[in-house]
Amino acid sequence: MASVLGCCLRWCGDGGSGHVPLKEMPAVQLDTHHMGTDVVIVKSGRRICGTGGCLANAPLHQNKSYFEFKIQSTGVWGIGVATQKVNLNQIPFGRDVHSLVLRHDGSVYHNNEEKNRLPANSIPQEGDIVGITYDHVELNMFLNGKNMHCPASGIRGTVFPVVYVDDSAILDCQFSEFYYTPPQGFEKILFEQQIF
Repeated sequence: MASVLGCCLRWCGDGGSGHVPLKEMPAVQLDTHHMGTDVVIVKSGRRICGTGGCLANAPLHQNKSYFEFKIQSTGVWGIGVATQKVNLNQIPFGRDVHSLVLRHDGSVYHNNEEKNRLPANSIPQEGDIVGITYDHVELNMFLNGKNMHCPASGIRGTVFPVVYVDDSAILDCQFSEFYYTPPQGFEKILFEQQIF
């Protein structure tokens, strides 16, 4: 028995406390390495203003992801998902195969095609919270916690949350500690290491 214990201690360390420091997972936030040239990111990677777009720093690997945006100031904006091939300086998004977004006017675009549209009385306004669900097939929108039943699909490949702004729009991203409870089965974005 003593030889087994000695063998274990040699493999597990020096026989000290046995504690292995865990690396803290980074926070999901807007990625200043993947943003347009005239974009400004503030509030610890949670607020976007200026002109152009920005990807989040975590891809949507898990089956069912949820995230939110708060409209702090109206203007021209869009939110949704995009691949890393999206041109972050060319807005509005949704004009090519690299993005699928809800635009400020309530239209949902992908590959320069309107895929769906929010009801006319449900266009997001200043102060509203827009929730986004994505399950690798369908993107869906929630306005102040209410399902808009406005699904859209078509984007392929590894996607990231994306947001763009122009014309004085300011949006805040919420990747955890949500204003509204995510729909059943959906959860905050997890880094790949957290999933496995």
